[in-house]
Amino acid sequence: MAPPRMTTSAAGTSDAWSWPREIAPCAPHQPPSGPRLVILGTRGIPARHGGFETFAERLALYLTQRGWRVTVACQTEVRGSPTEWRGVHLRQHKPWSPGPLGAMEMDLRATVASLRHGTDIALTLGYNTAVLGTMLRAVRIPHLMNMDGIEWQRAKWSRPVRGWLWMNERAAKYGADHLIADHPCIADHLARHAPHGRITVIPYGADGVTGVDADPIRSRLGLEPDRYVTSIARIEPENSILELVSAFSRRPRGIPLVVLGRLDSVGNPYHAAVRSAASAEVMFPGAIYEQAVVNALRSHATLYAHGHRVGGTNPSLVEALGAGNAVLAHDNRFNRWVAGSAATYFNDADGCAAALDGLLAGPAQRATMQRAARARHAEAFEWDRVLAAYEQLLTQWLPARLVT
Repeated sequence: MAPPRMTTSAAGTSDAWSWPREIAPCAPHQPPSGPRLVILGTRGIPARHGGFETFAERLALYLTQRGWRVTVACQTEVRGSPTEWRGVHLRQHKPWSPGPLGAMEMDLRATVASLRHGTDIALTLGYNTAVLGTMLRAVRIPHLMNMDGIEWQRAKWSRPVRGWLWMNERAAKYGADHLIADHPCIADHLARHAPHGRITVIPYGADGVTGVDADPIRSRLGLEPDRYVTSIARIEPENSILELVSAFSRRPRGIPLVVLGRLDSVGNPYHAAVRSAASAEVMFPGAIYEQAVVNALRSHATLYAHGHRVGGTNPSLVEALGAGNAVLAHDNRFNRWVAGSAATYFNDADGCAAALDGLLAGPAQRATMQRAARARHAEAFEWDRVLAAYEQLLTQWLPARLVT
């Protein structure tokens, strides 16, 4: 189905993207009809897991404050979980199956519930079960889908899972009326299967972080400000954690490398290799979700190391820019567009080691990169602008009877 009035921003080419002039923060208003939106595809809010959950929380609260009636599908393990949070309706689903099968089951149940309860428009975050979107389109519910990264290229997935993701990426053009890319290169990738006119680029957002108390890193982790390097990522091959740890551990650095992320003790060969490569100066505190601790880690780091090789606008990298971090990043088209001159880039462990040598010995270079990070964040990744862009796009796809 097509909207009655559509002035979308086509993705264009990866080196020419900029904010469309018509998409900018605007004064709060109260839509007269209170349109209903359901957000699908995440584990739910309040956010406790990752970037999509954080985004779902921010968008739901933003739209609720502006008069929208927002429902977020949530995965719960406990019966009797809350059904409302800060004005957002939480539709809880308890999966019967564990792991990825349970996530697929939840997506199915959440989609069916949206059909049963009704909604004016739906937004799905991620395309892992894009085929389910055909159910929404069949009853003419406008359906937008954020396409995330190129999930089927991730090394962690088995061949059958990659095949499923590959199929769903292509099915998205049938399951969604409009596709959202968080990076111009993702839009270019999607345009191989869908017209540019059906794709809008809206990147991920992050808060600017300044003046953060260093006490959480001192008391919890024993760290001193500007005396450590951070890596915040899932410990997986496509995030180059082994290369980062190996490069850092080649010689004494005098400061620790703090690698946030779950590290299994047994049964994961990649995790075992990361542990084996680590010198005594590498710390593995596990996954930390307390925002005060994470903000302190970012704000007071000497350097942020980002090894992601697959995907679009990675939330962790955007958050590092918002904290004014000097960034050492894997050299690929995704990271270069996001970080620009705020980063020094590497291709392999040798290049990473050489870059670490230079950056840790170069405070003036790091200071220049820190200023560039804040400038890049302000240019493209502030939450107000990102959320306003989503509201404008969603409004364009509302049924005409709800728009005056």
